[in-house]
Amino acid sequence: MSLWARASQMAAQTPASRNRYADFLRVASIGVVVFGHWLAAAPYLAPDGRLVATHILAVEDWTRWLTWGIQVMPIFFMVGGFSNAITWQAACRSRIGYAAWLSGRLRRLVWPVMPLLVAWIGMGCLAYFVELSDAMLRAGSQLALIPIWFLAVYLGVVVLVPWSHGLWVRHGWRSFAGFVAAAVALDVAFFSGLRPLGWLNYVFVWSAVHQLGYAWSDGLLSGRRRNVVMAVVGLGLLVILTSTELAPYPRSMVGVPGEVVSNTTPPKIPLIALALAQAGILLGLEPPMRRWLARPAPWTATVLISSMIMTVYLWHMTALVLWIGFVYSVGPDWPGGLGLLLEPGTAAWWRGRPVWLAVLAMVLTPLALVFGRFERPSPAAGAPPVGRLVAGAVLFVVGLAYLSKDGISGGGPFGLRISVLALPMLGALLIGIAGRGTRNEKETG
Repeated sequence: MSLWARASQMAAQTPASRNRYADFLRVASIGVVVFGHWLAAAPYLAPDGRLVATHILAVEDWTRWLTWGIQVMPIFFMVGGFSNAITWQAACRSRIGYAAWLSGRLRRLVWPVMPLLVAWIGMGCLAYFVELSDAMLRAGSQLALIPIWFLAVYLGVVVLVPWSHGLWVRHGWRSFAGFVAAAVALDVAFFSGLRPLGWLNYVFVWSAVHQLGYAWSDGLLSGRRRNVVMAVVGLGLLVILTSTELAPYPRSMVGVPGEVVSNTTPPKIPLIALALAQAGILLGLEPPMRRWLARPAPWTATVLISSMIMTVYLWHMTALVLWIGFVYSVGPDWPGGLGLLLEPGTAAWWRGRPVWLAVLAMVLTPLALVFGRFERPSPAAGAPPVGRLVAGAVLFVVGLAYLSKDGISGGGPFGLRISVLALPMLGALLIGIAGRGTRNEKETG
């Protein structure tokens, strides 16, 4: 059976109650992230043969305005809140318990990461035997593993769902306001010299955005007037926070090499304003989009891409690194140096971006087809105890955070950071990762 036929079969089984627009936004937001990363990455071969890693946001200042549309992780977290509200409420009605619910959510998130980590361990060992420099392995693996930072944060938010959703049920919008107030206080502390406190905003900023998903699931973000107000307020706050002397935030919604302050590392309140703006605009399009997604073709395409979208996200920077490594190894004699002889920011570089994106998509496609099966783990025989699940999630999150920051290269056996790599592996074992990816059913959300 072809991929399209299988997706069409799954699409035909979609319950009428399912919000297809939430699935579409999840797919679209990750797609924007993938192409945004590929577009922003601007490596090139200098005349002396050195491989220079640059970033278009550092080369062309005007491109930082584009991040207001390209930084769409707030949408992913909002969709996550929508999905988690639905599945957690269903679990409560069915009385299956926190352990069973958390086990299912963690397995779906953790399992696709495992082949990526194993592949990079293998590439690290190969690099050791061919005597690739530690600096190159560190740079390559760090670039490739950038995507896992968000998964580490999202896993933490998922673990807290019973608490955060309980706050929403009891206090509604006041719970959102509480997270925002905490985020503001931590930003004040950050800019007052207490910078370590700013890292706590990984919890409060992204939890605030996640609460918007709860509001969406309760129907509180519907209505054209409400959507317009959200968009105007969000955009207005963004302008005030990033483009006036009233606040010290940079204009870019993603990190820019060389900038002292980043809106994402650690997260800061402009991301909440961005979430409001994007939610207002995109949810204003929900009614016509849901009618469009009721058609077989667009919904089948959404189901097909959704079935491997986490794989696409996790592997897209590895595809970039593999392509750079290939071009660097064969030399720049090919036409245009296969994309690496064009100086970033020049007219020729911009003209070459469509081809660059198409080539990277071709490199990524077989990776997605091979490893996409890991997004569908077989059902667990039983849920481990809650304490074990939470401990496993903590180990997994800490391991991913370290790997996304500094890559896999270190002073251990085969030149690897064995102690750091062991953290997500042990975390996965505690969570109960086992079996092969064979399940085709799509869970709600």
